[in-house]
Formats: sequence, C-alpha cells, structure tokens
Amino acid sequence: MQFHIQETMSKGLKLTIDEELNVSDLFKGRQDVYRTGPLHVALQVTGYESFIEVNGKLAIDFELACARCLDPVQEHTVIAFSEVFKRPSSKEDREDDTEEEESDFIEVDGERLDLTPYVEEALQLFMPFAPLCRNDCKGLCPTCGQNLNEHKCDCSTDKIDIRFAALKDLFKE
Repeated sequence: MQFHIQETMSKGLKLTIDEELNVSDLFKGRQDVYRTGPLHVALQVTGYESFIEVNGKLAIDFELACARCLDPVQEHTVIAFSEVFKRPSSKEDREDDTEEEESDFIEVDGERLDLTPYVEEALQLFMPFAPLCRNDCKGLCPTCGQNLNEHKCDCSTDKIDIRFAALKDLFKE
C-alpha cells in the first residue's frame, strides 16, 4: 500500500487499492480478541495538485470476548476511511495557515507514502468497545464466576451497606 507522493500529485493519478492485510500481530497479547480475520482494504487514492485524498472502506471479521460473560462473539466491522495527505509546508506557509486548515491534512515527509500505519490506526480506533453476545446477556456472578446465561447460582444477592453490616445480626434471635 505504498505509492510515490510527487508522481501521484503531479500526474493527478487515481489508484485503486484492493488487498487483504494480516492484522493478527496488532492484537497479540489482547485477551479480549480471540481471533481476527484478514483486514480487507478497499481504497481509492486520488492525486491533486497539492494533496492526496484517500477514501474507502475497511472490513474485518473479529471473534471477541463478550463484555459481560466472556463467551465468543462474532463481529463484522466495516469502517469508513478518509484521509488527506500533503507535503510539509514551509515556515512562511505555516504562519499563514489557521489551525483549522492544518488539522485537515496529514503532513508526510519522504518520497513514498505507506498507508498501512494509517489503516491499522483506524482499525484500532473503531474496534467494537464492549461487544455483547446478546442484548440481554446476564454476565458472570461476581461471587462464584458462574455464567448466569447458562445456570443460576445460589450466591446471595443481598446488598448490605458495609456501614450497617454489624447490625445485620442484631435481630436474629
């Protein structure tokens, strides 16, 4: 997913990127991600006189841990991707630009632009935050750890304020 910056801008090239990336290394060591499929990248790169625009979609299949009961959850995520890149501007140009304009562009040094880190960043930012196996998932018992979707446990669910815990045995005669 690399291309020559100056050539793309000067010739006004339109490139199509359609490939799959193995992103399993991004999630190595994360216990909430059981498995990932390949990341399908479908991007349109368009060169203009002073900048490069990249638009498209990223799609991936995840197997994640349910946020409540830790059972595997299958997720298909589609992410809209849109970035604008330009060459670094000189100091005089930077003084003329407002902060708002500067935030619209990502400045890139070098002759080639590699989109891989930007795609990986977008994937990590738009990952499902708290996936659920189903909307009415009961989760795990905080005392014994039993999955409450499968079986009901016999643990006490009485909530006692610790300030009054000493008084609970007062009337037990």
